[in-house]
Amino acid sequence: MQERVLKALDTIRPYLKADGGDVELINISDDGIVRVKLVGACSSCPMSQMTLRAGVERALIREVPGIRRVEAVT
Repeated sequence: MQERVLKALDTIRPYLKADGGDVELINISDDGIVRVKLVGACSSCPMSQMTLRAGVERALIREVPGIRRVEAVT
């Protein structure tokens, strides 16, 4: 599952990098919760929660069966 999550993150990473940010995978729980860390410009952006839900979470749920939610860690 981790390989599929990383592949899905790679599909959205160019959009984050275009704005000076990025995302790092922290871990994946057994119950389908992915923890990520937004870095660079994304870590302090006021729109980071929207990016997390509409971008990162949506991409992961669509591409990786079993993913239920994405959470950001600091």
